[in-house]
Amino acid sequence: MNRNSPPLVVDRPPRWPHTYQQRLRAEPQHLAGVRRIVRAHLRLWGWGDELVEAAAYCVTELVANVHEHVDPPECELTLRNLPDGVRLSVSDRSNSRPVAVEGAELWVESGRGVLLVGALAERWGTEATETGKEVWAVLREVAG
Repeated sequence: MNRNSPPLVVDRPPRWPHTYQQRLRAEPQHLAGVRRIVRAHLRLWGWGDELVEAAAYCVTELVANVHEHVDPPECELTLRNLPDGVRLSVSDRSNSRPVAVEGAELWVESGRGVLLVGALAERWGTEATETGKEVWAVLREVAG
């Protein structure tokens, strides 16, 4: 490109490939900031509100699980942009995998988070890592 070349015009940033990673201390006072980070990156990547809000909710649940079940409550958040959606994951130092409590009563305060993640995600799961585990979810944009 030289001075005489026409300017490059891009309507919006390309959606793929992008990855964002951040080490976090999973404390309740940090959850709002984590949601802002997720929303900002997914909007920058061009995703619509429905996918952005679902991803922010899923990350909140996964980070809250780290706070509740891992000592010290430290984790790594990874957002990976896909051609047709987003893969999000939270890795921590615990080998204990989350358990979805089927039929949890509405007033019960724990055990429903991964059920809700499963309802919002196309798929989700856990993988053992060298230092603990990774809990991940893949969300796709709904056509329409």
